[in-house]
Amino acid sequence: MGKVQNNKAWFLVLPVLLLVGFSAVIPLMTVVNYAFNDTFGNNEFFWAGLEWFDEMVHSSRLHAALGRQVLFSAAILAIEVPLGIFVALNMPKRGFWASFCLVVMSLPLLIPFNVVGTIWQIFGRMDIGLLGHTLAALGIDYNYTNDPVDAWVTVIVMDVWHWTSLVALLCYAGLQSIPQAYYQAARIDQASRWAVFRHIELPKMKGVLLIAVLLRFMDSFMIYTEPFVVTGGGPGNSTTFLSIDLVKMAVGQFDLGPAAAFSLMYFLVILLVSWVFYTVMTNLDNEEAAP
Repeated sequence: MGKVQNNKAWFLVLPVLLLVGFSAVIPLMTVVNYAFNDTFGNNEFFWAGLEWFDEMVHSSRLHAALGRQVLFSAAILAIEVPLGIFVALNMPKRGFWASFCLVVMSLPLLIPFNVVGTIWQIFGRMDIGLLGHTLAALGIDYNYTNDPVDAWVTVIVMDVWHWTSLVALLCYAGLQSIPQAYYQAARIDQASRWAVFRHIELPKMKGVLLIAVLLRFMDSFMIYTEPFVVTGGGPGNSTTFLSIDLVKMAVGQFDLGPAAAFSLMYFLVILLVSWVFYTVMTNLDNEEAAP
């Protein structure tokens, strides 16, 4: 006799599904409507087909913003992942100082995005900011509001300060899950510190590293608040990333059709990359579970 299935648990999930449907699916359908239609107001729409998508695909403005976005995400991953691993390897493993370091590392993650931008906007000012004033006293010409290189450096350092803790905490959790027997065997074999990292710690951190890379890629590719507060996308368009360009197009210029097509393409790119990362993570888990 087959086992009786109890589907009453779905009633507990139903409120969540309704909430997600109201807060996510309905706005998404509105964006889809604008992406395939044109309007002149009064809630009157005219079918535009793929016109807005074609315009965005051939838009030099979009290509420039995409290039800046890819460069920013690549720089962030290249800095934060190795730095997070290094910090995790050097954190205390147990005791009071381990707890203290975990609390300190968590503090930047608790600060809201707009507050992070405001902190660094003031921090980098030449008149009242500690960073800007110190660099000026040292004779270094630093001005993130006028120099594109200074603006890029400020935004990247700000993101590294804000999010390296996440990578470090994930790597620390991965290191803590490694059985001590591996380290004892390495000591018996007189393995070097690099050999321990290469053959024990790094393979055991593969899962959490993929999660860290996925989260940091998604966050960096969708970054908006921090650079907008600090530089406003400037000077010029030097720090105008995809999200900032999208907001300027939708809110500033009120080009709802192109902005909707732009946002859907933006969403699909992030979804595609996230799916690739998820597939890789699943394959790794299956390989480790296999006998």
